[in-house]
Amino acid sequence: MEVAELVALVIAVGVVAGLCDRFGWPTPLVLVVVGAAASFLPHVPEVRLDPDLVLHALLPPLLYATAVRTSLFDFKHNKTSLVSLSVVLVVFTTGVVGWVTWLVLPGVAVAAALALGAVVAPPDAVAAAALGRRLGLPRKVATLLEQESLVNDAAALIALSVAVSALTNSPSAPEIAGDFVWAVVGAVLVGGVVAAVLAMVRARLRDPVLDTLISFVAPYLAFLPAEELHASGVLATVVTGLALAHFSPRVQTASARVTEAITWRTVAFVLENAVFFVIGLQLPGLLDDAADSDLGTGRIVAVCAAVLATTIVARAVFIFGLAGVLASGTPRMRRQAWSPEVAGLVSWAGMRGVVTLAAAQLLPEDLPDREVLLLAAFTVVVGSLLIQGSTLPWLVRKVGLPPPDPAADALRAAELGDAASAAGLRRLEELTTGREPADVVERLRDRSEARSHAAWERLGRPLADQETPSNTYARLRLEMLAAEREVVVRARDEGSAPGEVLSAALAAIDVEESLLDRQEELGSPAPGRTLAARPDGDRCDHLSTAPVREPHAEVACEDCLREGTSWVHLRSCLTCGHVGCCDSSPRRHSRAHFVTAGHPVVASAEPGEAWRWCWVDEELG
Repeated sequence: MEVAELVALVIAVGVVAGLCDRFGWPTPLVLVVVGAAASFLPHVPEVRLDPDLVLHALLPPLLYATAVRTSLFDFKHNKTSLVSLSVVLVVFTTGVVGWVTWLVLPGVAVAAALALGAVVAPPDAVAAAALGRRLGLPRKVATLLEQESLVNDAAALIALSVAVSALTNSPSAPEIAGDFVWAVVGAVLVGGVVAAVLAMVRARLRDPVLDTLISFVAPYLAFLPAEELHASGVLATVVTGLALAHFSPRVQTASARVTEAITWRTVAFVLENAVFFVIGLQLPGLLDDAADSDLGTGRIVAVCAAVLATTIVARAVFIFGLAGVLASGTPRMRRQAWSPEVAGLVSWAGMRGVVTLAAAQLLPEDLPDREVLLLAAFTVVVGSLLIQGSTLPWLVRKVGLPPPDPAADALRAAELGDAASAAGLRRLEELTTGREPADVVERLRDRSEARSHAAWERLGRPLADQETPSNTYARLRLEMLAAEREVVVRARDEGSAPGEVLSAALAAIDVEESLLDRQEELGSPAPGRTLAARPDGDRCDHLSTAPVREPHAEVACEDCLREGTSWVHLRSCLTCGHVGCCDSSPRRHSRAHFVTAGHPVVASAEPGEAWRWCWVDEELG
């Protein structure tokens, strides 16, 4: 591809993705359709996917970008589901699709039919992550899909290599099992070693540019050696990404983490969206190849339709069957069982993507009816994106499972922020000797408390004409920084200061602006839902024994009304019913009531909120 064509591709991807974001369209689907339409325009070059380019150049960074956003804890927590979906389901789909292909395509070798089954078996990590974020899938469903599609590529590529080798020889069952075990074990070893070495290097780096450079080469350092050792490069890349993300807070500097996160968001955006656009661009070449086949058009259409339908149905049958087995099994299995709604979403969200198309190109060139098998793989990719992807929003609404709740997330973030702030203040007390300037210690304390208060200010529903203190601070400070920046820019234009001095001054302003606690006020919770703390976990005795009080119809901070001051959010004492203002309010009357009366537990007095807070143990309930 020429440089001009590559630039045009990036521009087209950016424009289409921007429009999808603006109008709420599903980006992967639109990009495939636009790519297919563009492929028939004059002067648009024919695109042929190079499998080595996709599998060895594009796939490692795509997998790494998704892996570093994934929780290692969730991986361990969902290991039963993960093995079932990423390994057993791949084998099941390979067998079922291979059997159907062998029935509808006369003369095809069994091994070739199974190879096609392995090609279409794995859902795509990019498609799952992109559509999951766009549709607001329930967090459990989105997590299962991303984890499944990170690992199942390895199982599918192993199955494909076995099927392709079976075209020329007959590997025994022990050989197949040994190859699979080594592919997994070797990948884990390579990925773990690479992650350990890179983590040690990162711990000694302080330059965020060099640190980000390490993240660029990390996927290839895991993928390429694993492939050379005949292990799974896909799995090795995932292991490296998960491990580096897990150890990142301990070995990376804050600036390195921020720089890496922003850089990888850009890289992932370009690669993910370009992949879907290129999928559409391949359509004319595949149609031309299929037209040269000795099979009639009707037979080719029947094969493609049968493979697509079998791929979708096989996934649904397996997932609902697995859900039934878990629901009727041991108590431990029942705890991991999926509801019919979750099973329905997981089964219907199995879109295929670029890995399927790239893997299809690995089929031997001299394979009979190869062009038909390639077109069938393309049909599964585009068909699953169009059929399942276009109807998934309707299914999400139909099953009624709640998407991730920003308000609930904000409540958990506020709880964590309070705990982190308390730890920081305790550490400050340990470090101070009394010889430090009092105003410096006070500024440190105020800054820690202000960040904690800003998280709580995201909760509640302030009056329409009332601005939270954090937003007021951010708004005024932004205006001040704009004035400061104007002075520096004027000095630059007048040439009154050296370039290095000007760059440092602008960087200092930019860094402070990026650190401002700009918080968006939350909308109302989902209909019928009340914002409350998570019910799991042990709670303190004060929360467990606190009385239940009916919320007031109309509430106000009685102390603020008496003093003529204002409040931000309100808290109600569960012992006596006193209503006071929160710690973000100027007078902090709720805390003052606790200090004077000793009543330990308050509840939010904001509409739609049912969480409580223990002053004594600093615990949410």
